[in-house]
Amino acid sequence: MSLSTPWRRLSPRYVKWVLMGSLMVAAYPAPSVAEPALRPTLEAADPQTPYVQWRLQQWRSRMDAPLSRFVASPEQRHTLLTRLYQEARLAGLPPELVLALIQVESAFNADAVSSAGAVGLMQIMPFWVAELGLPMDDLTEPNRNLRYGCTILAHYLAIERGDFTRALARYNGSLGKTWYPERVLKAWRDHWR
Repeated sequence: MSLSTPWRRLSPRYVKWVLMGSLMVAAYPAPSVAEPALRPTLEAADPQTPYVQWRLQQWRSRMDAPLSRFVASPEQRHTLLTRLYQEARLAGLPPELVLALIQVESAFNADAVSSAGAVGLMQIMPFWVAELGLPMDDLTEPNRNLRYGCTILAHYLAIERGDFTRALARYNGSLGKTWYPERVLKAWRDHWR
């Protein structure tokens, strides 16, 4: 193998070190595009980091005014938005989507009960308690309801490979129909973005 003129001027020892370094760099796999970003991993590991708290505060400030149409008390809005943000992030959901779903499902009434028997903010069917929780779980309790609702929606989103329309239809029990997902997506677009 013939080396070009500039390489001939370099000592063989230097060329050997450059080649060894190149081999070592090539031995390390390049980061895959499919690998998750580091920030979400960090946020999931410690939701109390200053950065995460700052993002929560910024988000809560943006969502407070639209939520005031449904929840009069500033303290209740603060508590609900904080918990909703945490539960949505834990489940890998956009918190604004969860707000839109709650607007459509219960208009933020924690005591709402549908004609089908669905309960609470996110209108959870009681059979989910046997699937996911404990018999004493109170679905009218907002924190528990948010945990169930975000978990169920994330499950359906995974089943539908990220298709919001189909996941929302499953959540509502209307798979194959688009009227419910359209209502939630419209609320998301018009009120929570």
